[in-house]
Parts: sequence; structure tokens; C-alpha cells
Amino acid sequence: MNEEVPRGGASVCIQAAGGKRTIRVLVVDDSATARAALQQILATDEQFLVVGVAEDGSEAVQMVPATRPDVVIMDIHMRDMDGFEATRLIMEQNPVPIVILSTLVSPDRMENTFRALDAGAVAALEKLKGPGHPDFPRTAAKLLTTIKLMSEVKVVRRSRQTGKAPVPAAQEKSLVTPSGGDAEALLRGRETKLVAMGASTGGPPVLREILSSLPANFPVPIVVVQHITPGFLDGMVQWLSRECSLAVRIAGHGEAAEAGTVYFAPDGRHLGIDKNGRLVLSDAPPVNGLKPSVSWFFFSFFEAYGPRSTGVLLTGMGKDGSLELKELKDRGAVTIAQDKESSVVHGMPGYAICMGGASLVCSPGEIAEFLLAQARGGGRRLPYPSSRTG
Repeated sequence: MNEEVPRGGASVCIQAAGGKRTIRVLVVDDSATARAALQQILATDEQFLVVGVAEDGSEAVQMVPATRPDVVIMDIHMRDMDGFEATRLIMEQNPVPIVILSTLVSPDRMENTFRALDAGAVAALEKLKGPGHPDFPRTAAKLLTTIKLMSEVKVVRRSRQTGKAPVPAAQEKSLVTPSGGDAEALLRGRETKLVAMGASTGGPPVLREILSSLPANFPVPIVVVQHITPGFLDGMVQWLSRECSLAVRIAGHGEAAEAGTVYFAPDGRHLGIDKNGRLVLSDAPPVNGLKPSVSWFFFSFFEAYGPRSTGVLLTGMGKDGSLELKELKDRGAVTIAQDKESSVVHGMPGYAICMGGASLVCSPGEIAEFLLAQARGGGRRLPYPSSRTG
């Protein structure tokens, strides 16, 4: 697949054959065995081109501008500089999609997963078992698919101070109203009984930013569908519980949705709500290939609540929930889509915006401010201009 796999310098490589886009990969791991195994897995798909290997984080930071990878596969535990620090530096200096692949990423070590995402990684996966393991074919295929998907992500430079993408000065503390109307008008004369959020790729850190800004006495329930690898949900809920004043839990069938509580859809089941405010879990077939699905979820909410709900669609790949967000808006609900600048992947919110499904387009911080003002009946003015053009 390539003539030379360099360490510490630029590569001289032969373009992969075929009409598909070549995906340039930098492999970073302090184990020679792990580096060789990854190269063998990547070699099974001619779309991948390994443009370099690095033994530690500092070497990876130096190699990124020289090798110009489309994606970096990064271990965590390495000598000299670990994967967390290397990821932060790469995202500050030469942003590129980074997939963390480590034995330190697992359902019982969720803190490492979210540390990696906070540092700027677009995905975090547990390191594969050996070729003799019965789960190897499935996990190897999942790794290749993840690398392909993440190589398409348009990442932005992050700042050391906040860990977030910087916002241009002209757009600081601003709010998009696609219709050109007054954002504060959305706060007047509207009763909100529930907030429904959908998220996928890049969602956990954004949810943390929004939810940690809301008080324990937030006056309505918040219900969330987050696409996440099966087995990781419990850890995410525990992590958010430590980060937030709100109560955070996995939804139970028939449970009454209570104010000041965040409910997450469980693995492998759709989540909705009935007109009596009770959560509904369903084993219905996947929607958009997903279960739980944001589309199924939003549909339930506009059937039960219509204009009395607020729909929020956050970063994520694909279109899940986009059409249903527009349905919510058409029924009189306030709908919010995350802005492109702060999204890891602007697929789901981007499609909703294009379809005219967003009342507002906001950064995570602005979403939290709006929800606070809305929950207080519009009595609190927004701390930023009420509208701007895109």
C-alpha cells in the first residue's frame, strides 16, 4: 500500500488504487506489536494509506504537519507524552480528526473516554483483542468503519484555555435566528413543559457543557437520546452526574418525568413520552438504522406535547431527528440546532437548519442560557444580541 512508513518525517507514498478517496492515517502507539497489528488491519482495505507511525505523543505532534494525515489513531498510555496531551496539542496547532484507541478506554473506565473527548478526540475505542479472539473480526470492522467516518469530520482549532473551538470576535455571544426575527420574542407567551435533546458524534462533552450550566431546581424534565457504543451509557451517566447539579439517570418504562432530572434512552430501546408525562420505552424496529433513534424520540414528543416542548438537536453524523425537529417547529415548539462552529460533526443539526427546522442556531453555552431564560418564563433577558444573520 505504501513504499515508506516514516517515523519523524514526511512520507513518500504510492496513492492507493481505485476511485475511492485515499484516507491518510498516522498511527501512534508505544508498542511495536500494536503498531504492526494496526498497520496489518489497515492494509486489509486499500482505501487506507499509513503515512507514518509514532512511538509517543511528542513525536506524533511533530509528525502531523509533516505527514498531513486525514486521521490520527492515538494510544493513551505512552512514555514522554501521553495521548491526552498529544491530542490537546495537535488540536491547538494542527487540527485533525483523532481516534483514541486504548486499553484504557472501556465501559469500566469511562473517565478516560470523556477526558479524550474533552481533549479534542472525535472518537474513543477500546483497543482490539488479538486476531485469535472470537470478537476480532467484528471489532476490526468497526475500527475501520469508525476511521472512515471520522476522517470526514471537519475539525476546528481548539484553545488551551477552554478546550473549545474559539469563536470569532464578531460572533461572540451572538444568536442566530434563521428567520431574522427577535430571539427574545420566542421567550414570550410560550409554556414549556419538557426539553428534548438528541445528539450523536461529539455529543457527551456538549451535553456536559449545557447540563452543568443548569441548576438543580431546573423547572422541567430534560430527556435525551445520545447515540453511544453499547455498554458505555452507564459510565456516561455516572460522569454527568458528577459534573452536573441536575439528577441524571437512565429512563425507565412508565416512569414519570420529573423536573430537575435528565433522562437518557437506554441501550437498544427507543425512548418516548406519553401525554401524561410518563416515559415510554419501545422495542420497535430501528429508525434511520438506529435504536434508540432521535427521530422516533422527537416524533413521540410532538405527538404528546407539540408547542409545549423544546427540541434541541446537537452535533452528530447523519440526519437522525432533523425532519422531526422541523415537525416540532411547525407545531409551534421552540427548536434549537447547534451551530456549525461548535459541532464536531454538523450533520444532524445542519440538515435541520437547511430544512428550516431550527427556531434558533446556538453554541452550547447559548443553548444553556436560552433554556434558563425560557424556564423562567422569559423574565431573564438573554446576555447576547437577540439576532444576527448567518
